[in-house]
Amino acid sequence: MSILVVVGVDGSATSLTAVEGAAVAAARRRATLRVVHAEVPIKPRYMVPDPASGTLVNEAAAHAVAVAPEVAVTVAVVTGDVVHVLEAQSQAAGLIVVGSRGVGGVLGLLLGSTPVSLAARSHCPVMTVREDYRTSAETGPVVLGVDGSPDSDEAIEVACAEAAQRQADLVTLHAWQPDKATSSAAPPPAARALAQAIAGRTDTCPDITVRHDLVDGTPHEVLIEASKTAQLMVVGARGRRGIAGLLLGSVSQALMTHAHCPVVTVRRTT
Repeated sequence: MSILVVVGVDGSATSLTAVEGAAVAAARRRATLRVVHAEVPIKPRYMVPDPASGTLVNEAAAHAVAVAPEVAVTVAVVTGDVVHVLEAQSQAAGLIVVGSRGVGGVLGLLLGSTPVSLAARSHCPVMTVREDYRTSAETGPVVLGVDGSPDSDEAIEVACAEAAQRQADLVTLHAWQPDKATSSAAPPPAARALAQAIAGRTDTCPDITVRHDLVDGTPHEVLIEASKTAQLMVVGARGRRGIAGLLLGSVSQALMTHAHCPVVTVRRTT
């Protein structure tokens, strides 16, 4: 696992909250924290780089140090589109952290475009943090949403590592809906087989308590409800029912928007 955590900042209140989450994550990993601001080129340009950008990242870095004094913090101002800048940063990182909505967020949009686009392209897991996140509220289990997809399978290792770092229980959730044709209320064989497969994978996490739950309901509703008592949600970027052409799966997008805790989105990169 990389020993670098990167957090993207843009001067918004949400990105400052993301700095808090990133600082705590870096402390758990004993990692360096890099605070990055993407400066979009403006023409004509009279001052390169804009002095305000340096002030922005330095203030964010100072906030990170206040949250986690033991963490080494570096800063970078990079000219370019924010998604491309953070995607490039993700090649050397173990985790990228962003706020769910930045200064570019448009009133009425469910989620800023940066988290969705980044989660679909990042070379490492992406943690999305809402503005109401508080580091002191990190209690409850780590919840892993599973559906048997390649991205979901990749997320298992990430969820196990997060639970171990937090010394938290791990709950794996698979949502299923009763077959109306047969009126059967029992989980289908495929759902039971998936639960057994997940159990086999999480047996490699001997130091944490793992619970496997099959829950009646739609995936996004089940996971959003579970996020109310979780300290972290981990999901694959795209599930089994991903629609070609969409940047990100509908369930992961719904969680990034509506989950009550931070969400780590994992994309299979191999």
